[in-house]
Amino acid sequence: MTRDTKLPATIHADQVVLPAPDEITRLRRFTEARIGLGRAGSGLPTAAHLRFGLDHARARDAVWSGIDAGALVDALHGRGLSSCHVSSTARDRAEYLRRPDLGRRLSAEGAAALGALPPPAPGAEVVLMLGDGLSAAAVMLNGLALIDALLPRLTAARIGVMAGVVATQARVALGDPVGAILGARLAIVLIGERPGLSAADGLGCYLTFDPRPGTLDSARNCISNIRPGGLDPATAAAKIAWLAAEALRRQLTGVGLKEASGVAVPAAGQPRVLTAE
Repeated sequence: MTRDTKLPATIHADQVVLPAPDEITRLRRFTEARIGLGRAGSGLPTAAHLRFGLDHARARDAVWSGIDAGALVDALHGRGLSSCHVSSTARDRAEYLRRPDLGRRLSAEGAAALGALPPPAPGAEVVLMLGDGLSAAAVMLNGLALIDALLPRLTAARIGVMAGVVATQARVALGDPVGAILGARLAIVLIGERPGLSAADGLGCYLTFDPRPGTLDSARNCISNIRPGGLDPATAAAKIAWLAAEALRRQLTGVGLKEASGVAVPAAGQPRVLTAE
């Protein structure tokens, strides 16, 4: 079999056809990914190189910085929630990053703080945990905005929140012993996600029915990238409230529960304001 055309053995940079600048500009409305950066000789243009360095620094700061736990506890209390601060068994940030297992275990002091909370109101069966995770920036910038959007929806669905817990040096699974000690039927964990070079402030939400130590990750539902440039808090709250209601009704979370709320994600540049129904 013969072919009429042959591909060149080597494709040089000057042979690559790039999209026109206006086409790249249109694409950038839909993503914060690095596309069409251009080049200066064999390297990146100065502006792109500096932006890369800035985003890398932001990602490092997000991981190594801490949240203001006291201010967050006060903010949750001001929203009508019984609240306290707990920590994992990781002694500091360095150990937390080296030992993920310690971030999943509740400290003795944390268990005592939970035990000192007042009894929950009748019918309250959900614990809301706000954990630093791998991005303090995500929690401080987006945590309360999401909670403010979520609480009215939970109330409208007649879902009671027994406590709001602020957790430091926390992994997702720290919500399991927290929920078990409080006797919660459902744990909703809002936690800072691992930062990337496009976004360092993404907040994740994990829902776990019947939380207890040893729960597998397959038994959780996750909604991620909650931030102004990703999934906006109003849309995320609608999806979380739907999952919470279905989790309590079906008595499960994880692979057996698929998010089917029908809430559409707004198009880029078109924020959508949702109201509690």
